[in-house]
Amino acid sequence: MKDIRKVGIVSYNMYGNFTNYGSALQTYALHTVLNNLDPENLKSIVVDYCPDILLHKDILNPMDNMWDTDNAARERCRLSLPAIRINYDKFKAFYRSGYDLSSTRYTSENFNNSLDDEKLAGYVCGSDTIFAVPEFGFDDGYYANYEAMRGRSVAYAASFGDYEIPEEHLPHLKSHLDNFNSIALRENDKIETVQALYHKPLYKVVDPTLLLDAEDYDKIAEAPKNRKPYLLLYSRRSNPRMDESAEKFACENGLEIVEISLNAENADRHIMRYDAGVEEFLGLVKNAEMVITNSFHGMIFAVQFRRPFYIFSRKLCDTKIQELLALFGIEGRLVSESMVPNAADIDFDMVHSRIATEREKSIEVLKSMLNI
Repeated sequence: MKDIRKVGIVSYNMYGNFTNYGSALQTYALHTVLNNLDPENLKSIVVDYCPDILLHKDILNPMDNMWDTDNAARERCRLSLPAIRINYDKFKAFYRSGYDLSSTRYTSENFNNSLDDEKLAGYVCGSDTIFAVPEFGFDDGYYANYEAMRGRSVAYAASFGDYEIPEEHLPHLKSHLDNFNSIALRENDKIETVQALYHKPLYKVVDPTLLLDAEDYDKIAEAPKNRKPYLLLYSRRSNPRMDESAEKFACENGLEIVEISLNAENADRHIMRYDAGVEEFLGLVKNAEMVITNSFHGMIFAVQFRRPFYIFSRKLCDTKIQELLALFGIEGRLVSESMVPNAADIDFDMVHSRIATEREKSIEVLKSMLNI
């Protein structure tokens, strides 16, 4: 990928069953960092790409494609539809303002045209769980398997999620990994497996959202309208134990609860903000007295803004959560069935020193991957 002038970011961000702050912001961060690496010689765009597996998803009517199949979950979603629609409009506005988007929406039908349409020299695939086969299959965009991408692509901070790779998938995985000139993984747990299949440069890096710092996010964060001290409860999946812990902490500390979730039944006692856009989400995290969440990126932004937090265990997410907490040196902030959380204050100077070290290493990896 020598003499790169313009690269396209291909990632999970704009399409799905629900909007996702982490997905939107990891793309924003990678896009921003790429444009700052070598401004005179390198520019990135975000490829408006929808994998075939997501074509039938409808953010404005998500009930038919929910993971949770119980009636209660569907009813919570139905009651949240007004907020879902407001939220979606705000996300679309963020995509237009925060990204330099490709000129065209691409799917498997026309993706190979993107190389010439957008005048691209290559592609950066990442981040998030783009390698997670149960979620996306061996998607040709995420695995650089379109003709336009083969030999012109790198993967940054790609993740398999908490997915154990069956033996029968390994030959297929190898053939897809070989499409990349180099690969950087977000988690340690699959490095040994990938290294056995892939004989080109392989790296370990941090999530793109950690390549920027709080000052970078301050530029787009929107201060919340409510002025009373509050606890932010950000739930990516319903967890009654997490709700109870948030209410107990809020009661003991005289805090309101601002909640971002689909738990519409909590509207009688919490300030429900599923309608918050990306910029509002950042502001809500930044100004919270406490953050309680089961979101990987909710945890990251609590750390970025130096907010006390607890993160609750969540199915299929614990590997990435535990690895990052270990990197931060604050493993005790995880709450699980078998773990009582550590109530000690967080040494954010120590945590941010660790992040700065890993940020520098990861940016050097990016430069190496792109021959800068």
